[in-house]
Amino acid sequence: MSNTIASKTFNLPWLDRVLTAISCDLFGKTFVKLIRNLLVPFIALCVFLGLWSIGAKHVETSLGTLPGPAEVWEQTVTLYDEHNAERAKADDFYERMQKRIDKAEAASEPQEKIDKMKERKYTGKETFFDQILTSLLTVMAGFLVASLIAIPVGIVCGMSATLYIAINPLIQIFKPVSPLAWLPLVTMVVSALYVTNDPMFSKSFLNSAITVTLCCLWPTIINTTVGVSGVDKDLLNVSRVLRLNAFTKTVKIILPSAIPMIFTGLRLSLGIGWMVLIAAEMLAQNPGLGKFVWDEFQNGSSNSLARIMVAVLVIGFIGFLLDRGMLMLQRSVSWDKNAVLR
Repeated sequence: MSNTIASKTFNLPWLDRVLTAISCDLFGKTFVKLIRNLLVPFIALCVFLGLWSIGAKHVETSLGTLPGPAEVWEQTVTLYDEHNAERAKADDFYERMQKRIDKAEAASEPQEKIDKMKERKYTGKETFFDQILTSLLTVMAGFLVASLIAIPVGIVCGMSATLYIAINPLIQIFKPVSPLAWLPLVTMVVSALYVTNDPMFSKSFLNSAITVTLCCLWPTIINTTVGVSGVDKDLLNVSRVLRLNAFTKTVKIILPSAIPMIFTGLRLSLGIGWMVLIAAEMLAQNPGLGKFVWDEFQNGSSNSLARIMVAVLVIGFIGFLLDRGMLMLQRSVSWDKNAVLR
């Protein structure tokens, strides 16, 4: 309206037509973009939920009918309520322990006894949300260790064709190995080497994290090597003209140019690691989402299928968030600011 008034005030009707056309065009583009990004996915989700609800009623299992969206949502709420109830029990436990400690200190009981009381921890069962956190910590530990190994190895291989020829057979041999094959070996090695009376990490955590590491290495090594070896030759010639040393050339020229491919490898590795983790936790009995799924399968109650489906949806949603997170990180450190859109 203000545009129209301004054009009439200055007696410029052509300006009014131009501004109106621009406004309509911008509104139309914004509306189309809104429809494409919000409404279309919402419709697809509704169609998926409808097909799931209809199809689930026709699938009979040994534990009953396959749960539909309503049953899965009901178990989601139940798991949340169980988490709150367990946290309330933990709070009550620590409140009672604090009262006992205060009473012991007031009675001047031996300090050794008081210290033992302070060291007591609540030993209630892990809730579903606790298991989510455990899985996230495990996968990030394995992924970070793999990245710290794979990125330097990939950089060196990309800068030296001879070294890549030497290492490539090992990569091709170990890349397709299943985590189910690695886990027994990792378990035996950890049991033999990790012997301590006061462990910082549980063996089940180490077994799962190391298995994730072994499966995360290869995509990052391969993509980093490709990215480094594909750096523009003109940039490398500039580094020779400027007589840059190896470290400066790597930091200032090679890494910035190779970052898109490095992050492609990191995204692939993180996705593989998240998938590997669930199988590893099932067998290693690390108290994460994999163990939750296995325990519910073994439980065989009438709600087990719905609870497993909750875990499946959570695993998929977390995997999506991890991938988006890597894209946002790539955008923040890369010259390619459109990476997050792909």
